[in-house]
Amino acid sequence: MTYDLRMCQDVVQEYERAVIFRLGRLIAGGAKGPGLFFIIPCIDSYTKVDIRTVSFDVPPQEVLTKDSVTVAVDAVVYYRVQNATMSITNVEDANRSTRLLAATTLRNVLGTKNLSEILSERETISHYMQGNLDECTDPWGIRVERVEM
Repeated sequence: MTYDLRMCQDVVQEYERAVIFRLGRLIAGGAKGPGLFFIIPCIDSYTKVDIRTVSFDVPPQEVLTKDSVTVAVDAVVYYRVQNATMSITNVEDANRSTRLLAATTLRNVLGTKNLSEILSERETISHYMQGNLDECTDPWGIRVERVEM
């Protein structure tokens, strides 16, 4: 049985990494790229991971503050995949999980603040959220770079 060489190779761009599994096991050496890499057809499978910075809007969250005032707050989160292997092997969908965690963290953090604190300490709250999100997403290979409310 012969295989065409074109079926055994692929190219990973500068902003991507390929996580390769051989018979379901992670290949030693971590993610491949950038450049050309070879796979064994029918034995290897791979997933390309984009390592560029991603930004997303956290939808407006209705939050009941500590002083019982309802406010709608939204945020923007900037993050990137720092370790492609961990983002594939440790969590099913790192991007979706990061988005859900950001929305939950926004509600939890703002629920402990008064309305006046939310309005006057936006920078402090944003930095706290960034640190909290970064710590929680570290096992997934995600680095939260910035949070803006």
